[in-house]
Amino acid sequence: MRLLDILGQRWVLRILWELRAGPLSFRALQAACEAISPAVLNDRMKLLRGHDLVALQADGYALTARAQTLLPVILQMMDLANSWAAAGDWPQPDA
Repeated sequence: MRLLDILGQRWVLRILWELRAGPLSFRALQAACEAISPAVLNDRMKLLRGHDLVALQADGYALTARAQTLLPVILQMMDLANSWAAAGDWPQPDA
């Protein structure tokens, strides 16, 4: 549940997604995330670094080995969501 709490925070999945291709500086990551404020990005980076999902390296922020193992799971969730959307089968929340 802790992992889902972390991933469910606004911008976290986007940050992980943007770092998938390699390290980015803070400014480059902010530009890649478009509408994220510097304060929110800083908060999310502290969160992700604290949970060993992102590390600050000489060439910028990068995904850790732990986060790299998470990427295939994120891609599977994205594929599932896309297939539900294409089929019109998006599950409805319980009323």
